[in-house]
Amino acid sequence: MRHRVVIGLLFFLCLIQLPTAFAAKDSKDSPGSKDPDLFSRMTGFHIYQSEVKEFDRYEFQVAPGKTQKVEGRSTLVVYYANEGITLPSGLQITRNYMNAAKLVGGEVVYEFEDGGTEYCIIRVIKDDKEVWAEVSGANNGMYNVHIIEKQLMKQDVVANADALSGSIKETGRVAVYGIYFDTGKADLKPESEPALAEIVKMLKADPNLKIFVVGHTDTMGQFASNVKLSQDRAASVVNALVSKHLISAARLTPFGAGPTSPVASNKTDEGKAKNRRVELVSQ
Repeated sequence: MRHRVVIGLLFFLCLIQLPTAFAAKDSKDSPGSKDPDLFSRMTGFHIYQSEVKEFDRYEFQVAPGKTQKVEGRSTLVVYYANEGITLPSGLQITRNYMNAAKLVGGEVVYEFEDGGTEYCIIRVIKDDKEVWAEVSGANNGMYNVHIIEKQLMKQDVVANADALSGSIKETGRVAVYGIYFDTGKADLKPESEPALAEIVKMLKADPNLKIFVVGHTDTMGQFASNVKLSQDRAASVVNALVSKHLISAARLTPFGAGPTSPVASNKTDEGKAKNRRVELVSQ
């Protein structure tokens, strides 16, 4: 909360503006500073000050009178408008960032106004990280972005071929965790190879087994986009099994279920992580 007081005082020291588009690095940037990995900046602004801490805690306001503590890598960037630009409103600034977050599947947790300053709280799941951001801006040519990157737990233990086969024989299906994709993308990450290797062992041990490879997502983002993403991810798994591991394509059918078959609540991070999965279903 302390930086809000400091930023609030600094707001009165600067009077200039910005359009709605985002821009690249400015020659006036503070030496050694850069934009956060998640966002670029508003056009016509430079970095007045930035601070990065490898581990810190920050309380994000998520509802009236309610905050949530988030711990992780902290990045605080203070932007000042360059001379000669038309000043934007604080609402214009926060709405730009909210729209940018939604384009990458993020969500707006809360937005509010306090003492003439507009605030928005944003949350994005990206590359095994849960990223929280507070963007605040007034009408005087200055705004700040505070980001905490919370590392999500990586699934290191992958079920072996016997366990996969046993579950399919018993229930007709098995969820395979340990298959990884970047947020919003369908390209398999190299870390997926151990899980794929176990699927290959299972298929080779039972040459008569045919399976549906079913992609699942959580509920973040648009329904149609999630269905397509899950279909594309299932197809990526099938393509890898066929092209790299020489499994017959006739034994594999990709299918995208999107968010329609959750195994946990999508209201928690843990539940969403469980719902983002690939399942093998016996044909």
